[in-house]
Amino acid sequence: MAREFTSISEIKLAKRYGKNSVRSERGVTLIETMMAALILIIAVVGLLPVFILGFQINEQQGDIATRNTEYAQDKIESLINLSFNDSATDTTVYPPAATGGQGLGGSMAVSSSVGSVPPAAVVTGYVDYLDTNGTLLTSSTSADFRRQWSIATDSTGTLKTITVVVTSLQVAGVKGLAPSSTLVVVKSSGL
Repeated sequence: MAREFTSISEIKLAKRYGKNSVRSERGVTLIETMMAALILIIAVVGLLPVFILGFQINEQQGDIATRNTEYAQDKIESLINLSFNDSATDTTVYPPAATGGQGLGGSMAVSSSVGSVPPAAVVTGYVDYLDTNGTLLTSSTSADFRRQWSIATDSTGTLKTITVVVTSLQVAGVKGLAPSSTLVVVKSSGL
Protein backbone atom coordinates (compact mmCIF):
# COMPACT_ATOMS: atom_id res chain seq x y z
CA MET A 1 0.00 0.00 0.00
CA ALA A 2 1.51 3.29 -1.07
CA ARG A 3 1.76 6.16 1.33
CA GLU A 4 -0.21 9.26 0.52
CA PHE A 5 1.45 12.60 1.02
CA THR A 6 -0.61 15.53 2.24
CA SER A 7 1.66 18.36 1.20
CA ILE A 8 4.32 19.25 -1.30
CA SER A 9 6.92 19.61 1.46
CA GLU A 10 6.35 15.98 2.46
CA ILE A 11 6.89 14.93 -1.16
CA LYS A 12 10.13 16.94 -1.36
CA LEU A 13 11.36 15.45 1.92
CA ALA A 14 10.52 11.93 0.76
CA LYS A 15 12.46 12.44 -2.48
CA ARG A 16 15.41 14.00 -0.67
CA TYR A 17 15.74 11.30 2.04
CA GLY A 18 14.34 8.42 0.06
CA LYS A 19 17.72 7.24 -1.14
CA ASN A 20 19.26 7.49 2.34
CA SER A 21 16.42 5.55 3.94
CA VAL A 22 16.93 2.72 1.46
CA ARG A 23 20.66 2.71 2.15
CA SER A 24 20.15 2.60 5.95
CA GLU A 25 17.88 -0.44 5.60
CA ARG A 26 20.44 -2.55 3.77
CA GLY A 27 21.85 -4.09 7.00
CA VAL A 28 25.37 -5.03 8.05
CA THR A 29 28.00 -6.05 5.54
CA LEU A 30 30.00 -9.24 5.77
CA ILE A 31 33.20 -7.29 6.51
CA GLU A 32 31.56 -5.47 9.42
CA THR A 33 30.32 -8.78 10.83
CA MET A 34 33.78 -10.35 10.51
CA MET A 35 35.42 -7.36 12.24
CA ALA A 36 32.94 -7.56 15.14
CA ALA A 37 33.55 -11.31 15.46
CA LEU A 38 37.34 -10.75 15.45
CA ILE A 39 37.10 -8.16 18.22
CA LEU A 40 34.92 -10.51 20.26
CA ILE A 41 37.35 -13.42 19.79
CA ILE A 42 40.32 -11.26 20.84
CA ALA A 43 38.46 -10.18 24.00
CA VAL A 44 37.48 -13.76 24.91
CA VAL A 45 40.99 -15.12 24.29
CA GLY A 46 42.41 -12.29 26.40
CA LEU A 47 40.15 -13.14 29.35
CA LEU A 48 40.51 -16.91 29.06
CA PRO A 49 43.67 -17.17 31.23
CA VAL A 50 41.90 -15.31 34.05
CA PHE A 51 39.06 -17.84 34.07
CA ILE A 52 41.46 -20.80 33.87
CA LEU A 53 43.56 -19.49 36.77
CA GLY A 54 40.46 -18.85 38.87
CA PHE A 55 39.21 -22.38 38.21
CA GLN A 56 42.57 -23.95 39.10
CA ILE A 57 42.92 -21.96 42.31
CA ASN A 58 39.39 -22.80 43.46
CA GLU A 59 39.83 -26.47 42.66
CA GLN A 60 43.20 -26.74 44.40
CA GLN A 61 42.17 -24.69 47.43
CA GLY A 62 39.03 -26.80 47.83
CA ASP A 63 40.98 -30.05 47.63
CA ILE A 64 43.55 -28.85 50.16
CA ALA A 65 40.91 -27.51 52.54
CA THR A 66 39.14 -30.88 52.44
CA ARG A 67 42.39 -32.70 53.24
CA ASN A 68 43.10 -30.27 56.09
CA THR A 69 39.73 -31.03 57.65
CA GLU A 70 40.17 -34.78 57.21
CA TYR A 71 43.62 -34.72 58.84
CA ALA A 72 42.33 -32.57 61.70
CA GLN A 73 39.50 -35.06 62.30
CA ASP A 74 42.04 -37.91 62.40
CA LYS A 75 44.07 -36.14 65.09
CA ILE A 76 40.95 -35.23 67.11
CA GLU A 77 39.84 -38.88 67.08
CA SER A 78 43.29 -40.01 68.21
CA LEU A 79 43.34 -37.51 71.09
CA ILE A 80 39.75 -37.94 72.22
CA ASN A 81 40.30 -41.69 72.65
CA LEU A 82 42.98 -41.09 75.32
CA SER A 83 42.09 -41.11 78.99
CA PHE A 84 41.46 -37.69 80.58
CA ASN A 85 44.71 -37.65 82.60
CA ASP A 86 46.93 -39.40 80.02
CA SER A 87 50.42 -37.89 80.11
CA ALA A 88 52.49 -40.49 78.27
CA THR A 89 50.88 -41.55 74.96
CA ASP A 90 52.82 -40.38 71.92
CA THR A 91 50.28 -39.30 69.32
CA THR A 92 52.95 -37.89 67.00
CA VAL A 93 53.51 -41.43 65.68
CA TYR A 94 51.10 -43.88 64.10
CA PRO A 95 49.82 -45.96 65.68
CA PRO A 96 50.13 -43.96 68.92
CA ALA A 97 52.84 -45.30 71.23
CA ALA A 98 52.01 -45.98 74.89
CA THR A 99 55.01 -43.93 76.06
CA GLY A 100 57.23 -41.10 74.90
CA GLY A 101 54.59 -38.44 74.33
CA GLN A 102 52.46 -35.84 76.02
CA GLY A 103 49.05 -37.56 75.86
CA LEU A 104 46.36 -35.11 76.94
CA GLY A 105 48.74 -33.16 79.14
CA GLY A 106 48.28 -35.35 82.21
CA SER A 107 46.75 -33.89 85.36
CA MET A 108 46.65 -30.23 84.45
CA ALA A 109 46.00 -27.30 86.77
CA VAL A 110 42.71 -25.48 86.33
CA SER A 111 42.61 -22.85 83.58
CA SER A 112 45.94 -23.95 82.12
CA SER A 113 46.99 -25.08 78.67
CA VAL A 114 49.70 -27.05 76.91
CA GLY A 115 50.72 -27.16 73.27
CA SER A 116 50.02 -24.42 70.77
CA VAL A 117 48.07 -23.58 67.66
CA PRO A 118 48.97 -21.08 64.93
CA PRO A 119 50.05 -18.36 64.89
CA ALA A 120 52.03 -19.47 67.97
CA ALA A 121 55.27 -21.38 67.43
CA VAL A 122 55.15 -25.15 67.45
CA VAL A 123 55.61 -27.00 70.74
CA THR A 124 57.43 -30.33 70.68
CA GLY A 125 55.04 -33.17 71.39
CA TYR A 126 52.08 -31.14 70.11
CA VAL A 127 52.88 -31.08 66.40
CA ASP A 128 53.26 -33.59 63.60
CA TYR A 129 53.75 -33.44 59.86
CA LEU A 130 52.11 -35.21 56.93
CA ASP A 131 53.00 -35.71 53.29
CA THR A 132 50.61 -35.09 50.40
CA ASN A 133 49.01 -38.53 50.90
CA GLY A 134 48.45 -38.02 54.63
CA THR A 135 51.29 -40.28 55.68
CA LEU A 136 52.83 -39.28 59.00
CA LEU A 137 56.42 -38.01 58.64
CA THR A 138 59.19 -37.97 61.23
CA SER A 139 60.16 -34.33 60.55
CA SER A 140 58.99 -31.19 58.80
CA THR A 141 61.34 -31.82 55.85
CA SER A 142 59.27 -32.19 52.67
CA ALA A 143 56.03 -32.03 54.67
CA ASP A 144 52.89 -30.83 52.94
CA PHE A 145 50.74 -30.43 56.06
CA ARG A 146 51.43 -29.43 59.68
CA ARG A 147 49.09 -30.42 62.53
CA GLN A 148 49.39 -28.45 65.76
CA TRP A 149 47.22 -28.96 68.78
CA SER A 150 46.69 -27.55 72.19
CA ILE A 151 44.83 -28.75 75.27
CA ALA A 152 43.30 -26.36 77.79
CA THR A 153 41.41 -27.02 81.02
CA ASP A 154 38.43 -25.04 82.22
CA SER A 155 38.13 -23.24 85.56
CA THR A 156 36.85 -26.43 87.25
CA GLY A 157 39.54 -28.73 85.85
CA THR A 158 36.89 -31.20 84.69
CA LEU A 159 36.80 -30.26 81.02
CA LYS A 160 39.63 -30.21 78.50
CA THR A 161 39.27 -28.30 75.26
CA ILE A 162 41.29 -29.89 72.47
CA THR A 163 42.04 -27.63 69.51
CA VAL A 164 43.68 -29.03 66.35
CA VAL A 165 44.81 -26.82 63.47
CA VAL A 166 46.02 -28.30 60.19
CA THR A 167 47.81 -25.97 57.80
CA SER A 168 48.95 -26.65 54.26
CA LEU A 169 52.66 -25.92 53.95
CA GLN A 170 53.25 -26.32 50.21
CA VAL A 171 50.58 -25.05 47.88
CA ALA A 172 52.18 -25.35 44.43
CA GLY A 173 51.40 -22.54 42.03
CA VAL A 174 48.81 -20.84 44.22
CA LYS A 175 49.31 -17.37 45.60
CA GLY A 176 47.68 -16.13 48.75
CA LEU A 177 47.05 -17.73 52.09
CA ALA A 178 47.35 -21.48 52.39
CA PRO A 179 44.13 -23.00 53.63
CA SER A 180 43.91 -24.29 57.18
CA SER A 181 41.27 -26.06 59.23
CA THR A 182 40.59 -25.72 62.93
CA LEU A 183 38.61 -28.29 64.91
CA VAL A 184 37.72 -27.98 68.57
CA VAL A 185 36.31 -30.66 70.85
CA VAL A 186 35.64 -30.76 74.59
CA LYS A 187 36.45 -33.84 76.69
CA SER A 188 34.97 -34.36 80.13
CA SER A 189 36.81 -36.01 83.02
CA GLY A 190 33.88 -38.39 83.30
CA LEU A 191 34.57 -39.88 79.82
